[in-house]
Amino acid sequence: MTTPPTPTRGYTASKDQLLARLRRIEGQVRGIEKMVEDDRYCIDVLTQISAIQAALDKVGLGLLDGHARHCMHEGAAEGRADEMATEMMAAVGRLMKRG
Repeated sequence: MTTPPTPTRGYTASKDQLLARLRRIEGQVRGIEKMVEDDRYCIDVLTQISAIQAALDKVGLGLLDGHARHCMHEGAAEGRADEMATEMMAAVGRLMKRG
């Protein structure tokens, strides 16, 4: 019995870089945890949270770029352009929503 092929995603070509960036963000989160344990100054903790949010935004924008260039292109070729555009705009809305 053969396993189905792994689908190609918009981020497939840069998957290693994406995973490395996510690991760095994970390390930053652990750093904030330590800052709180060590009773560090509030503003210093908030500064690090802001840096993590910016890093996650960059990851999100990269994923959206890959989706627009790859997944939406494939969807349009299959006649699903409107569906794909609606899906992407919903994702953009979720990414932009804060607080």
